[in-house]
Amino acid sequence: MGQATPILFLFSSEHSNRPMKNIFILDVNNVSVIFGKVPLFSSLYLSMHAGEKVTLSGPSGSGKSTLLRCIIGFAPFSGAIHIDSEPLNTHTVWRLRRKVAYVDQEPDLGPGQVREALKRPFSYKANHAVNFDPHRVDSLFERFLLPQSLQSKEVRTLSGGEKQRVALIAALLLKRPLLLLDEAASALDANSKHQVREYLREQSELTILSVSHDTRDFTLSNSVFNIEALKKEEAR
Repeated sequence: MGQATPILFLFSSEHSNRPMKNIFILDVNNVSVIFGKVPLFSSLYLSMHAGEKVTLSGPSGSGKSTLLRCIIGFAPFSGAIHIDSEPLNTHTVWRLRRKVAYVDQEPDLGPGQVREALKRPFSYKANHAVNFDPHRVDSLFERFLLPQSLQSKEVRTLSGGEKQRVALIAALLLKRPLLLLDEAASALDANSKHQVREYLREQSELTILSVSHDTRDFTLSNSVFNIEALKKEEAR
């Protein structure tokens, strides 16, 4: 197997010999990542229908976070990734990112107040079709056990758990159909984690791929796969 080509120069959009019998919002097909000459993972398969929630587990360093970065076009890979039936490549990457929201374990919300951080994405050209909804912000703050006064605080003063919840709210406001969560609740206390988990489970039309090294207290469905299982096409 050859080395994966650097991002934004070339993505492989070749199909494997296995036909696609269903239409998936996310289809990871025979995806491999190599750093230098060392394979991080090889031949991963994962398909998700709209509204499905999947949690991906595995030890640190097994490639869980890298797979999410491949899906949003931030990491090099070989194989094929389709989002909403469209192949991810240099020609489609910017357009397909408009269908995906991503929340990192340590989100960078930028400078300024929390309210400004939540509004900022709506100034970007990619999000002009979506309107900022302050009423939904208030509702999500209440649901995620965040005081409304937090909206006027400086981002730099937030705790790790507060940052994670604000970042999740920012992602939800964009109304994108595919949500990628990279240990996005790792800093939350038990009550906050419960509130976030239950809210996400209720979103029947939202497709969520969540990464966690500890699946005991933050899974969104019964679909939990170790990353090793994806090599065996068990997640399709």
